[in-house]
Amino acid sequence: MIVVSDTSPIGSLYLVDRLELLPAVFGEVVVPEAVFQELLALESDFGHDLSSLKKAPWLIVRKVSDQQAVERFCQELDSGESEAIVLAQEMHADFLLIDESEGRQVAQREGLHVVGLLGMLMQAKRNGLITAIKPIMEELRSVAGFRIAEQLYKEVLIKMDE
Repeated sequence: MIVVSDTSPIGSLYLVDRLELLPAVFGEVVVPEAVFQELLALESDFGHDLSSLKKAPWLIVRKVSDQQAVERFCQELDSGESEAIVLAQEMHADFLLIDESEGRQVAQREGLHVVGLLGMLMQAKRNGLITAIKPIMEELRSVAGFRIAEQLYKEVLIKMDE
């Protein structure tokens, strides 16, 4: 399975010390160079040591070939989202892991299959990797500043019998 990720899902999981869930659910995760640079910015922005992320064997950094497509998407999105969408297209990815609504809309318009962090957490629970999503969602909100619409929060809890 090929999964390309934007910054937010990886950064958010890193901030709540749940990064191990990504390779447990997806195996390898591919990120474009712009996303990797945004992740490295977390080191200075939040004062975290990212040495484990830099050495993670499951995190693959790839260069995007079609810079014109990236520039086109940058008219609507930031560089990380733009490169993630183009890389997902170039690699014929099974999923693009992305949370920002504008980025999701553009990716879906481009025919990509998107999944968000909450969808990944739901799969982690289905796979028996976690026993509950609610405490992780609360931690994502409080520690990582991850925004979850109240309706979506409730829907996830209902779907997961929590």
